[in-house]
Amino acid sequence: MAIVLGKPGVDGLSEAVGVLREWQYDGAPMQLHPGDLGWFWRSGAEATAAAVRTWRRDGRILAVGLLDGPGLLRLTIAPDAQREEELARQVVADVTRPERGVLPGGRVNIEAPMGALVQDLLSEAGWKTDEPWTPLRHGLAEPLADPGVRIEVVGPQRAHVFVAVHRAAFEGSRFTAERWHAMAAGLPYADARSLVAYDDRGDAVAAVTVWSAGPGRPGLLEPMGVHREHRRHGYGEAITRAAAAALRDLGSSSALVCTPSSNAAAVATYRSAGFRPRPEVRDRYRDAS
Repeated sequence: MAIVLGKPGVDGLSEAVGVLREWQYDGAPMQLHPGDLGWFWRSGAEATAAAVRTWRRDGRILAVGLLDGPGLLRLTIAPDAQREEELARQVVADVTRPERGVLPGGRVNIEAPMGALVQDLLSEAGWKTDEPWTPLRHGLAEPLADPGVRIEVVGPQRAHVFVAVHRAAFEGSRFTAERWHAMAAGLPYADARSLVAYDDRGDAVAAVTVWSAGPGRPGLLEPMGVHREHRRHGYGEAITRAAAAALRDLGSSSALVCTPSSNAAAVATYRSAGFRPRPEVRDRYRDAS
């Protein structure tokens, strides 16, 4: 059977999220997570559907990609198909030909699981490796220590608090309460939580959203940020510990996060919260020429 590239449409997002849940397991390479689609959902269901690509054979989804920006495809592949040559060659053909409607011409990046055959084929085609990222993992078999600050699980009535911290944590953020509500209406958010940390004066100082992929599977932190006026006081570590505890309560087997290796402060924060670094990962990119 031929491998078919497609767009799921809004009605097909549930299936795409479902397979992404199934493909998460402890020990898997860092890969696209249902929480990544959940965070993208802040732009709405229609925009999310327009950004998703699937590769199928005989009706079964074998690969899922998220266009996380005009020149970045975040791709993952079914665990039993990551070294399958027919699939890898079809995916590479589709992503390297702009007329196929995946990536445009010019400078583009592809994030794919390390060890997948797609990585080898892109390298053979002259794609280079970009800057390294550090994945980190925290096992959740044992109870976690109290984060030491007050933690609020944010619901619709308090979304504005989460939004305010996020905007103060990320330069140029365009996050709004409307986008939080769009995110919370998305399918992946049924197994997600938005948390805010407060200092002793009652000021909101840090925020994170955690995404479960279901009981017994790794969960994801995306995004985590500390208010720019409250940094260097340990609130990043505190909210990260709270995030891991929230994922444990949701039944996750472990908590995952990934940050640029050049962001030494972020790596140190996650390590201080009990996360352990895993081997670095790198996107593949094609030069504009």
